[in-house]
Amino acid sequence: MATPTRKLGLTLPQRGAFFGVLTVPELVETGHFADESGAYDSVWIGDSLLAKPRPESIALFGSLAAVTRRVTLAVGCMASFPVRDPILLADQWATLDQISQGRMLLAVCTGIVKAKDASEREGALYGVTDKSRAGRLEENIEILRRLWTEDNVTFHGRYRSFENVTVLPKPVQNPPPIHIASNPNPAYGYERALRRVARLADGWMTTRKRPEYLTKLWPAIQGYLREEGRDPENFPVVAYHNVNINPDQDAAYEESYRFLGEYYGPVFTEEDTRYWTAAGSVEQVIAQINELYEAGATEVTLRITSWDWRRQLKLLTEEVAPAVRSAG
Repeated sequence: MATPTRKLGLTLPQRGAFFGVLTVPELVETGHFADESGAYDSVWIGDSLLAKPRPESIALFGSLAAVTRRVTLAVGCMASFPVRDPILLADQWATLDQISQGRMLLAVCTGIVKAKDASEREGALYGVTDKSRAGRLEENIEILRRLWTEDNVTFHGRYRSFENVTVLPKPVQNPPPIHIASNPNPAYGYERALRRVARLADGWMTTRKRPEYLTKLWPAIQGYLREEGRDPENFPVVAYHNVNINPDQDAAYEESYRFLGEYYGPVFTEEDTRYWTAAGSVEQVIAQINELYEAGATEVTLRITSWDWRRQLKLLTEEVAPAVRSAG
């Protein structure tokens, strides 16, 4: 059976707690609202320890798992994955999967942040270099899957070695899905990164900073999946996207650009913002989101890039989400 299409997620803007968008308790309340509304299939949060600080993901998931009953709870991406202890993380994630009754989805990435050597400085505290992050990501994926499905696990890798380890409780899912978030620039070499997705991941997550991040990279992944003997039709593709609903489209883009500047620092250009944001009237936003599905996304998760997030959440839930879902 092919992967269901047209899933829709809501991304909670954790770092907005640092610049007056919403409080940490409101993050939890919004997750509860998304679950109760029936408009969303999933609720997403981000993750980073020190490179891009935010309310910590595992702790936040504990609250979200307790106040939701239906939606998938997903992290995209877990940038701290290469520096976390995989045995502890396997235990934490299995417990969350038990609390949520099998609704956890882990999307991992290398978490490399070149600006101000942020990830190098973060990793130095754990003996993790940027150069080792990709290798650690691969190794940790294998460790988690084995600990979630086996007892008395012995593992000898390049970065971790242990003997006779059993993690209890086991998760409800057998095992929970692990996606890889990977966005190599299509203008440069991307084969290694995308082959990793095809070889190891249960799904792919992308941020479409340019159209070709979907239109070029997804066909490449499809080819690598076939080489691995895997069916692209059953492979989830999650587009992590922004949204700003405002009849004045230029004003919507301008606010999103300021919002992302506060959220990440001066990383994204105005052009990046326009490609990475569905902006404008309700009708314009619906059309732009539909383009993501048409380019190959099976799920789109949306973060509101506005300080007027309550009004926009109402519009997104009551007008945008139903139209997008019905179009599928």
